[in-house]
Amino acid sequence: MSDRAADPVTRFLRMVTGPEPQLDEGALAIAAGAAADPGTAAAEAEGARAALDELAAGVTDLDSLTARLFGEAGFVGNSADYGDPRNSLLPDVLERRTGIPITLSVLAIEVGRRARVPLEGVGMPGHFLVREPGSDRYLDAFDGGRRLDRRGCEALFRAVTGSDTPFGPEQLPRVSTRQILARMLENLRASYRRGKDHVNLEWVLRMRLGLRHNGPELVRELGEVLAAQARWDEAARLMESWVDGPGRGSRSGTEVLDQVRLEARKHRAKLN
Repeated sequence: MSDRAADPVTRFLRMVTGPEPQLDEGALAIAAGAAADPGTAAAEAEGARAALDELAAGVTDLDSLTARLFGEAGFVGNSADYGDPRNSLLPDVLERRTGIPITLSVLAIEVGRRARVPLEGVGMPGHFLVREPGSDRYLDAFDGGRRLDRRGCEALFRAVTGSDTPFGPEQLPRVSTRQILARMLENLRASYRRGKDHVNLEWVLRMRLGLRHNGPELVRELGEVLAAQARWDEAARLMESWVDGPGRGSRSGTEVLDQVRLEARKHRAKLN
């Protein structure tokens, strides 16, 4: 792994293996992976913290929070270029004043935390929301801070998913910080994969693998990313180490393990 990817990944993995991390610091640790160098990452993180503090100044309740973010500061959802990876990087969201539902929700949660206006993330399928804890008051940060009740959430759910499944509390779960970070990484994974950006996809996958994922899908994809950079031996060793990991045989079917071993051999064959 290149130096550019190594340090941000190592820092992120240390952060998520301990107690539940602070949301803003986790989001900034993700963004550090896309920075050109450690100095740039540190400067961007410091600027982002200062911007969050400034946005929180004078906020006293949910009404003033939404007025500050979506009125005065002008944050909007990026409907025109939803897949732009910058939409998933908190410093870029703060600078450009645009993002996607989850990063704009992270913004609202972190400004609220600084202003002592508690908010929690809600992982509704197809769209991310925030909620006042213990209430049915929801906020759609992607839509200018629009307020929603339970019926409004159901209407949004059906509009974005097209599903006619029964709608209940299970579609509006409170999510942990680690779950939010995993969802942010999944958005970056999709963006970089579409752009065939193997360098950035590598650090995203390494971070994602650190969030308690034991299945073969991410390992295989990371192997493909390494192979695309002509790092066949590293790809083979990655896959072999996963197959031979502690208790792997008891958690994965024989067919899956054999497939991963076969892919490892294919990568090694490129070295001959």
